Amino acid sequence: MLAALPLAAPAAAGPDEVVRLFIVLAIMLAAGKFSGELFDRIGQPAVLGELLAGAVLGGSALGIIPSSPDDPLYGVLHVLAEIGVIVLLFEIGLETDLKQLLRVGPGAASVALVGVALPFAAGFLYWISPVSVADFNVTSASTTAIFLGAALTATSVGITARVLTDLKIFRTTEAQMILGAAVLDDVLGLVLLGLVATLAAGGSVGVVEVGRALGIALGFLAVALGLGLLMAPRVFATIDRMRVRGVLLVSAFAFVLIVSALAQVAGSAMIIGAFAAGIILSGTNQFDAIESQMKPVADIFTPIFFLSIGAQLDLGLLNVFSPAAWPVLLVGGVVTLIAALGKVAAGWAVPWRRFNRLAVGLGMMPRGEVGLIFANIGLSQGVLSRQLFGAIMIMVIATTFLAPPLLKWSVRRRGVTAEDQAAPWHPLA
Repeated sequence: MLAALPLAAPAAAGPDEVVRLFIVLAIMLAAGKFSGELFDRIGQPAVLGELLAGAVLGGSALGIIPSSPDDPLYGVLHVLAEIGVIVLLFEIGLETDLKQLLRVGPGAASVALVGVALPFAAGFLYWISPVSVADFNVTSASTTAIFLGAALTATSVGITARVLTDLKIFRTTEAQMILGAAVLDDVLGLVLLGLVATLAAGGSVGVVEVGRALGIALGFLAVALGLGLLMAPRVFATIDRMRVRGVLLVSAFAFVLIVSALAQVAGSAMIIGAFAAGIILSGTNQFDAIESQMKPVADIFTPIFFLSIGAQLDLGLLNVFSPAAWPVLLVGGVVTLIAALGKVAAGWAVPWRRFNRLAVGLGMMPRGEVGLIFANIGLSQGVLSRQLFGAIMIMVIATTFLAPPLLKWSVRRRGVTAEDQAAPWHPLA
């Protein structure tokens, strides 16, 4: 959805279509919030409720959310969903503390590297191996294998942070390790996503193409962060002195759109630009105000993105009584196992003693919103078929459901002491 993919051109919309758009948006936003509230009350991430609401409102059920590019509303909702994912990645970047990443050091880096390498390699090898089930009508086995491996890599920082906060262990060394590794994991995952999105758009996979795409992604991040961190504090300090209402919010929103567009023009992915824009503005003195003022924007646009993803899920592919769904369910189960074990194994990459390595691994397990972004880009670019998209959705939902209770169990099983809470960050402690 976010690489070199032209936006669908909506047909001419008359007054009736505008009214229909308003009604569809109202239903989507209300259903997303109500279902999110329901899931939050039962101790699950609200994003799962939004996905479920999208699936029910989508073409395989009620048909309220349009699924055909010929529908006049399809292009409009596509653009709104684009804005939603850009704002989401901007928020993730805004919450990324580069200084904290440097503090957590080699331990978090080793966990992140293993947590990316293992699931990616296992997912890639599974899809190209003879044991994978059917080809699911994919166009290129190698490109699809790369996309599948990439979809298994990134960790949802937000879901893990929520669990650690609920358990009141945010200051423990394990929590610092998990969060530091998860943020690094996201950075690596987003670079990988920019890489595979560029490869998918180019239509070929080779050493030269991989090197070029990786160089573009890393090069854009380096240039954007270097220039942005140098110039943004002065620019936004000047903007903050202006007296026009909403000038800080509008300027920040315009900034993320511009950097996202520049990333696309440079040959990378727009999400890389949005993520970089967030990191840049996190280094300004206006960070708190920008973060606070952007939340209402995210509250409107981000659910549209998740609802749109849910609407693309064919519920018939999850019917255990239908033989046509069995390959999807089987692949979904295998992919979930690969995703879970790869992250749990990463916990044992911690090089220091007296660590709850199981908690570190389980804290890296939920895929959440980042996994959904991967899957949606693959589907929109034709790299993933709807069957494989459904299998990845099973993985995202399963890991997001299972990680919070398993993390709580692993922490409570070991227990958290006052010494843990106050423990300094030190190797071999």
